[in-house]
Parts: sequence; C-alpha cells; structure tokens
Amino acid sequence: MKANTFLAGALFGAVISVGCAAVAQERPFVDIGERHGNLRDAQQHIVAAWQALSRGQQANNDELGGHAARAKDLLSQADTEVRLAADVANEHNRNW
Repeated sequence: MKANTFLAGALFGAVISVGCAAVAQERPFVDIGERHGNLRDAQQHIVAAWQALSRGQQANNDELGGHAARAKDLLSQADTEVRLAADVANEHNRNW
C-alpha cells in the first residue's frame, strides 16, 4: 500500500512539474494595438527574441545549460508586463 501511495505521489509531482514548465514558457505574441505604438514595438521585439532563442535551442539540440529556456521564461514575463502596461494606459486613456 505504501509503495502505491509513493508512486501516485511521485507521478502527481512529475505531472505538476511538467505542467508548470509548460505554463512558464507561454509563447509571447503581439496583441497590443497601434494606439500604443511604443508598447507594441516592445512586444514585437520580445516575440522576435523568443523566436531567436527557439532557433538557437534547435540548432544546439537544447544543450544550452537551461539558460535559453530561462531567458524565454523571462521574455514571457516581460510580455505579460507590457500587456499590463497597455491595459493601464487604456484605463487612463493614454497613448504610448
């Protein structure tokens, strides 16, 4: 019985870890309109950087010590922050 409980717990932990990794690397995309040109431009650069990192990972068979994956995670976070900035600008009727 203890072995089954341990295996079930280990499996659950593995599934959660993989799920978190998948969410952490949400692929950024451009969804800010022309009203906020500077923020849209920043978002386009984030997307381009994420795509370049993906190409680098492919070219190196994902053997970059986890650094490219970490960079992609940070770019995804930056993309979220830029979207939030656009939302705040919209709330206050500002153009950026």
